[in-house]
Amino acid sequence: MSAIADLAFAPVHVLCPEIAAGRLSPVDLVETLLRRIEAQNPKLHAFIALYAEDARLAAEAAHKAIRAGHRVGPFHGIPVALKDLIEIEGRVTTGGCKVWEQRISPCTATLAARLIAAGAIVIGKTHTVEFAMGGWGTNQRMGTPWNPWDRKTHRAPGGSSSGSGVAVAAGLAPWAIGTDTGGSVRLPSSWCGITGLKTTIGRISTYGVLPLSSTLDTPGPMTRSVEDAALLYRLLAGPDARDPKTLLFPVEDPLPGLKRGVAGLRLGRIGDADRAGVTPEVLAAYDRSLGRLEELGARIVDVALPRKLGDFAALTARIMSTEAYHFDGDLADRPELPLDEAVRPRILAGKTVSARVYLDTLREREAIKASFAPLWAEVDALLTPTTATAAIPLAEVDEMGTPAVFTRAVNFLDLCALALPNGVTAAGLPTSLQVVCKGYDEATALRIGWAFEQATDWQQRHPPEA
Repeated sequence: MSAIADLAFAPVHVLCPEIAAGRLSPVDLVETLLRRIEAQNPKLHAFIALYAEDARLAAEAAHKAIRAGHRVGPFHGIPVALKDLIEIEGRVTTGGCKVWEQRISPCTATLAARLIAAGAIVIGKTHTVEFAMGGWGTNQRMGTPWNPWDRKTHRAPGGSSSGSGVAVAAGLAPWAIGTDTGGSVRLPSSWCGITGLKTTIGRISTYGVLPLSSTLDTPGPMTRSVEDAALLYRLLAGPDARDPKTLLFPVEDPLPGLKRGVAGLRLGRIGDADRAGVTPEVLAAYDRSLGRLEELGARIVDVALPRKLGDFAALTARIMSTEAYHFDGDLADRPELPLDEAVRPRILAGKTVSARVYLDTLREREAIKASFAPLWAEVDALLTPTTATAAIPLAEVDEMGTPAVFTRAVNFLDLCALALPNGVTAAGLPTSLQVVCKGYDEATALRIGWAFEQATDWQQRHPPEA
């Protein structure tokens, strides 16, 4: 019998050895999660599709195989939730769009195939903002997940990977996959109090993932701990001939250096211009985080950025909307179709962008990336809040704005970033620290995150039960 006190909130790196040693059966783990989903999903609305019977069969098969000495790897029997952009052949994948509620996937995404080959059990698909185009986590037609940290007031879960964030935070799945085009892994991770890794473009194959912006789309792990994020990243990252971007750079295994600590690392602190507009509680948590890392031996460095991080919203949106119109404009152009009326204008904005303006934006992007390149000679990472506020009530959401103040720059500049819990407000809502590193340096972001996590207990906090 497993000694884990609460299966629903145990991180994967704790579950795996329990299953391997025979102290925990995948059957018990899956049943625990299915019972929780049955009880809580009607309110939390994290899952759009639940594969209950298939998950039970897979858990039974995993249990028997492991007992017979045929364990296929460390994740054999571990459940995972997939954002409803990720194709599984023969399953419905809606992309959060009511028009596509019966759309059958023609293929299986590379990342899903890698999970299944490793023995992971896909327990279901999670809700997303329509076409993944929105940071608040709302979906007018398919439903908005409920942030589990406040059971009385419906608060924004963060988007677009809203359901994945809620599922992991509420103990409905031990980890999940999201996608991030302007913050869509990190925003729900911030507001739901979990860990999310925004990978560099080309690190994880996007084959079989419904596209929003081929220039910016990046799948990534959403987990309960930094170690879990490193494990899932190592499993999913790597070359895939069906996504040429994955062939450009070899992947560094983050695990050998994960626990080296931060002594001697130079960590950048944002200045007054970027602190403006951040709530006092979020700023206080940010400053405490820097202080804790300094106590661990890191050197905190004040940096002068070429541009404010908040200035990237419009530039990123121009690339996003232009490419989104290429992919989904045929639907947005038809007013009779039941599209989310907050998302439709974001897509239609791309209709009026000329080829010249689009290409000029891409050229400007390369120039801005070059202006930021010297930063990485000064620091090993740039630290920011992940979001400027804790989760706000849904009634206060302004769909014309965005919560992606600190996240869009990371996509625009082809960087990577880790979001992880770093505090709780007086109202009991999580705050989050963003660790930004140069492109293809996920290992350093994870290393810094692991050191911070070990020195605090924020990742051990869970939302109140219903």
